[in-house]
Amino acid sequence: MKTSKQYEFWFITGSQHLYGEEALKQVEEHSKVMVEGIAKDDAIPATLVFKKLVTTPAEIKAVMEAANFDPNCAGVITWCHTFSPSKMWISGLNLLNKPWLHLHTQFNRTIPVNEIDMDFMNLNQAAHGDREHGFIGSRLRKARKVVVGYWENKSVREKIGGWMRSAIGVSVSKNLNIVRFGDNMRQVAVTEGDKVEAEIKLGWSINTHPVGDLVEVMNEFSEADIDAKVESYRGKYEFVTDRMEQIRHQAHMQLGMEKILEAEKAGAYTNTFEDLHGLEQLPGLASQDLMSEGYGYGGEGDWKTSGLTHIMKEMAKELPNGTSFMEDYTYDLAEGNELVLGSHMLEICPTISMDKPRIEVHPLGIGGKADPARLVFAGKSGDAIVASLVDMGGRMRLIVNDIECARPFEMPKLPVAATMWKPMPNLEISAEAWILAGAAHHSVLSFDLTADHMRDWAEMMDIEFIHIGKDTTINDFKQDLFLADLAWKLK
Repeated sequence: MKTSKQYEFWFITGSQHLYGEEALKQVEEHSKVMVEGIAKDDAIPATLVFKKLVTTPAEIKAVMEAANFDPNCAGVITWCHTFSPSKMWISGLNLLNKPWLHLHTQFNRTIPVNEIDMDFMNLNQAAHGDREHGFIGSRLRKARKVVVGYWENKSVREKIGGWMRSAIGVSVSKNLNIVRFGDNMRQVAVTEGDKVEAEIKLGWSINTHPVGDLVEVMNEFSEADIDAKVESYRGKYEFVTDRMEQIRHQAHMQLGMEKILEAEKAGAYTNTFEDLHGLEQLPGLASQDLMSEGYGYGGEGDWKTSGLTHIMKEMAKELPNGTSFMEDYTYDLAEGNELVLGSHMLEICPTISMDKPRIEVHPLGIGGKADPARLVFAGKSGDAIVASLVDMGGRMRLIVNDIECARPFEMPKLPVAATMWKPMPNLEISAEAWILAGAAHHSVLSFDLTADHMRDWAEMMDIEFIHIGKDTTINDFKQDLFLADLAWKLK
């Protein structure tokens, strides 16, 4: 899978020929200095390149067409150093199908009050050049991110970097293959959805592979292959069981799933405990280790959460705190300190573990198979989000809730990976809003991404975004849902 630095973002500066060649040389030189300064900032997760100074409709059209067809280009950033008449941009922007950020800045931080003259004024015109540029974006109803502020400011670079992560999520989404090992859990509503619409809208190709195919692929691996996979676990996890056959079966399943996922160029997959024909256990440790490598996962055949898990992992690549498939399991309703216990039967990603995860083997109590090996750990503390993607019939809706995680209670008889959190603004309002919005019991938890990352991603993907945060009130939330429903039905 790509590292973030393999994605390119093209910086395109707009001007015109009225100011003469000397002015254009300065515009290009200033642009290169800015790009070099921004690119080396730690907040920038991808490669930023100065692509072109554009001064004519033909140049703009050509560079936008090139961006569309370059597989490494994940988005474009435009800036109008001088006045760039916006009619020049119509054809190019109409063609552009990559994410677009409009940077509203200027080369100099302050006005040089003792030296400023008409030459300086003619050259440094972003204050109105970018407003002309902004008009055409609005006139075209073109989705874009607008970032305002001086280009050397930390806050500006962080906003650019955050948008880049969201744009990388778009690129990942448009090329995502999802493998479903078997079908959905029977009679569950929220894991269903329109796979054709998901491919049209999100770019996801979602196809079923019978569990029998997985068993056949597993049979291709030797005992030595399984030994090597088990050894790879030893470097990452603490072994606290001597039931090695259960661990070896998880390693064997992981080898089979990896081979199929690699052959299908898939970034995500699902399975369900109701469809395990030929397997001795439900994949637990196997799925957890695959998630730690960046694969998306969804339990009970939940392909929407699986795809979203992979996308969010790629958006957060090289960030340190972790992103995982998650499920709201049960509550602690101590008055004034209400908390959610988040977990799953087996499949929580070890990237969110506070300590070194332990490999344990315990009965599952569901699925009718042998006791599965799994990673057991306590989740991290800190600010995070949970995100749920649901099919509302005719459109996709992304719901995000800000949360504050705390170390889980000591629960010695519960052998699962678990985390606990206080949802914002509190459990009462959060849960009511989550239910009113139709969000699922499955979600993706991330310590590295924020609601702003997901809002930008949803806008780029042209899907509905719902945010539950510290200022949410139910009356306003209901009104927002009502208006959003009307607006999306008209789109």
